[in-house]
Amino acid sequence: MGAFRTALRPTEGVEVDRWCYVHVDQVHLDLGPWRPTNGEARERIGLVLVETSWKARQRPYHQQKVALVLTNLRHFALEAQAAGHPVRVLHDERPYEVVLAEVADEVGPLHAMRWAERETREALQPLVHEGRLLLHPHTGWMTGHDLFQKAVCDRRPWRMDAFYRAARKATGVLLTEEGKPEGGKWSFDAENRLPWDGAVPLPDVPRFPPDAVTAEVVDLVRTRFGHHPGRVTPDDLPASADDARRAWAWALEEAMPWFGPYEDAMTSEHRSLFHTRIAALLNLSRLLPAEVVADVEAADLPLNSREGFIRQVLGWREFVRHVHEATDGLRDGVQVAFSTDARPGAGWSGDWAAPAPAVDALGANVPLPAAFWGTSSGLACLDQVVEAVVEDGWTHHIPRLMVLANLATLLGVRPREITDWFWAMFTDAYDWVVEPNVLGMGTYATGPLMSTKPYVCGTPYLKRMGDACGDCAFSPSSTCPVSDLYWAFMARHGALFEGNVRMAMPMRTLARRDPEKRAADARVHAAVVEVLGRGEALTPADVTAARTS
Repeated sequence: MGAFRTALRPTEGVEVDRWCYVHVDQVHLDLGPWRPTNGEARERIGLVLVETSWKARQRPYHQQKVALVLTNLRHFALEAQAAGHPVRVLHDERPYEVVLAEVADEVGPLHAMRWAERETREALQPLVHEGRLLLHPHTGWMTGHDLFQKAVCDRRPWRMDAFYRAARKATGVLLTEEGKPEGGKWSFDAENRLPWDGAVPLPDVPRFPPDAVTAEVVDLVRTRFGHHPGRVTPDDLPASADDARRAWAWALEEAMPWFGPYEDAMTSEHRSLFHTRIAALLNLSRLLPAEVVADVEAADLPLNSREGFIRQVLGWREFVRHVHEATDGLRDGVQVAFSTDARPGAGWSGDWAAPAPAVDALGANVPLPAAFWGTSSGLACLDQVVEAVVEDGWTHHIPRLMVLANLATLLGVRPREITDWFWAMFTDAYDWVVEPNVLGMGTYATGPLMSTKPYVCGTPYLKRMGDACGDCAFSPSSTCPVSDLYWAFMARHGALFEGNVRMAMPMRTLARRDPEKRAADARVHAAVVEVLGRGEALTPADVTAARTS
C-alpha cells in the first residue's frame, strides 16, 4: 500500500454537502469552494484530487518538477484530511476530463475553482458545459481583469508599469496615507542593479529532509520518469504546508534584506543569491500572493528590496496572467507558430510537438541546440546556467532572461521551441506564466505586445553582471562571440526597430559599425548556429575563422 495510501482514510458512506475537485496547482485549504463559509464544517466538504501519469507524459517535464507537484498533492491530501475534509485521491493513466467525468457521474456535480492554466481550462470546459463541474472564481489572484482593462485602457501594446501603478493604488500596497508611493517613486529598479561583489555573506538555502510520503514520490519518479531530463534532489522538495511556511520564513530573513541591490546579479558561486526561490510554491498555491506581499510590505526591510519583490508578485506575475488570458494564451491577435510535428527532447521517448514554420515578429527558425539539454556549447555563461537548470529545475530570472532567452534570441531559435523547453524544464513553469515571459519578453516573438524592446545584450553586460567569463575558453575582450551575435541580430532586424526610442542608441551604433565588421558578425552568427546545431562545442578557433574568412 505504501505510506501515503495507508494514511488515507476511506470515504465510502460519508455524507457531505458538496464534493470539490482540487487541481494540482490549487493545493491550499483556504481557496475557492472548499473554504468553509457561514459556519460550515470541513467534515461536510469532500475533496477529490487526481494523480494521473497522463499529465507527466505530455512533455519531457523535469524530474524535479514532477516530484514537486506529486509530493505537494499528496501532502495536501493528508493535510486536508487532518483538517476534517473527506478526501478521495484517484490514481489513473487517463486525462483529467475522463477521470472527472466518471467521478461526477458517481457522486454528482463537482464544485471546482477556475483553473490558472489555459491548457487545463480547455480540457475541462466540456464538463463545465455539461454541468458536471460547477465553476467558481479563482480566489488566489490579487487583481481582476477589470483592473487590467482599466490600467492598460484595453489597448495594445500593454505596459506592465501602468498596470503595476493601478494595482498598487487598488490594493493600497506601499502607499502613503496621501495615496502616494512610499519613498516617492513607483519603482526602485534603478537601485537594484549591482553586480555580485562579495560584500555580504551569501545565504545557505533551506533543505527539506524527505518524509516517507516524499520518499515514495521520489522512488516513483525515478522509476517511471527516469528518462525525463534532470534529476530528483529530495532535500530540495518543500512538500508540506509547514515546508512552504519555512521556505518563506527563510526568504524573508535570509534573502530579502539584500534582494534589492543584487536582484540582477549572477555568480557561479551561488545559484540563487538573494532570490526567494518561492515561485514554484506560489504557482502551486502553497503560498498565496496576497499573504507574501503583505508580509513583505510589513517587514523591516530596505524599501528597494520590498518594492522590488512586490513589483515581481503584484506587478509582473499578475500582469502576465492577464496578458495570457486577454490573448487566449498568446493566440488571439498574436502571430507565433504553434505545434505540429514531433521532436525529441533529451532522450525523452514521448511525442513532443515541434513548432510550425516561424511567423513570429523576428522570423526566427533555428532549431533549439542540444546545448540547452546539457551538451556543452563551449560558452561558460550558457553551460553554467543550463547545468543549474538540468540539476535543479530552476535558476533566477536574470540568467533566464539575459543568458538563456538572450542567446536563444540572438541565435534565432524558434521562439515556440525555447518556450516549450522552459515549460518542461522549470519547476515553476505553467502556460500562463511561461508563454508571456518567453514569447512576449524573453524572445520578443510577439513584438511590442507587452515589451518595449527585445531584451538582448552582448558580451559587456554578461561580463559586468556575472562572473562566468573567468571560467570560459573565450576571452570577453577578444574571442567571445556574443557581441558578434548581438550586432548580427541588430543588423537582421534593424528595420523593425526604426522609431523605437529605447532602441535608438544601439541602432545609431550599428549605423556607424564598419561594413567589414557587420559582414563578420553575420559569418560568426552562421558559424555558431552551424556548430551548435551539430551538437558540438564552439571553440575560439571557430569564431576567429568566421571573422577572418
